[in-house]
Amino acid sequence: MAPNLKETDFIHLQAYKEVQEPLKPKAEKREYTILYHVVLLLAYLHIGALYGVYLGFTSAKWATVVFNIFVYIAGSYGVSAGVHRLWSHRAYKAKMPLQIMLMLMQSLTGQTTIFNWARDHRLHHKYCDTDADPHSSARGVFFSHIGWLLVKRHPECLQRGKEVDVSDLMQNPVVMFQKKYYSILSPLMVFILPTLIPMYFWNESLSNAFHVHLVMVMTGANVTFCVNSIAHAFGDKPYDKNMSATKSFPLSFFSSGGHHNYHHAFPFDYRSSEFANDYITFATDFINFFARIGWAYDLKYATPDMIANRASRTGDGTYHHHDE
Repeated sequence: MAPNLKETDFIHLQAYKEVQEPLKPKAEKREYTILYHVVLLLAYLHIGALYGVYLGFTSAKWATVVFNIFVYIAGSYGVSAGVHRLWSHRAYKAKMPLQIMLMLMQSLTGQTTIFNWARDHRLHHKYCDTDADPHSSARGVFFSHIGWLLVKRHPECLQRGKEVDVSDLMQNPVVMFQKKYYSILSPLMVFILPTLIPMYFWNESLSNAFHVHLVMVMTGANVTFCVNSIAHAFGDKPYDKNMSATKSFPLSFFSSGGHHNYHHAFPFDYRSSEFANDYITFATDFINFFARIGWAYDLKYATPDMIANRASRTGDGTYHHHDE
């Protein structure tokens, strides 16, 4: 139980069955149509980020590095607490000020619009490891990590993407505002402002400001990618051994997605794990804080009995009860 939150502040779900519609075959052999412009863009961004690491240790000012660490943290909250738990899974509700804050924080990451991110994530859960899953782990670690961005989508994924329920997103003014103005918000929030701020306030060079920021952008992207790849390939399955999602202990220190087996077993849980915090990102504590001040409410989570029963029924035997 989160500190200083009353029992009545939570919605206890006594029963939950994830709606998943597996398609067959899980991963047909197919020829990929490579999107060369995306390949070149991501190659440039990764090379630029590596150069940014070098500049961070050699010529960038300490204020630039610290500033970008804070930008990274803000972006991670925008993804984990925002587009993932709030908008993709509706694991809690947020008042307008928090929604606007999370939208702007998510816009820092460059990880597409909230609308597209949430739609794809719902596809991933509903059709996990089938041809309708945008980053199906059945096609291998590289594909599920970044390869899915480098090729045209499978026709089944395109079709199911048109059918998945996104009515709540279309009715959300914050989500639709970002979608409408993303062509302006994205370059402004991802590249322009994070580059100009160090240049204006502490006279950082353009190259240092831009490339050091790329380190944070690409680190955040690859942490998200690892949840799609590493957390579907390596680790234990304490809650459900019948799914590809795993509990990846090393990844859990960098992302709440490390507890991915739990998340796929209980996708409605705002915590994404049964643990009191999420190690480095602390996204659960972030939501708890805003629940205390009334900006977040209707927090959903799985009860200890639900968790223990699920682990006993479908787990791989590695589950150990966690007392919060």
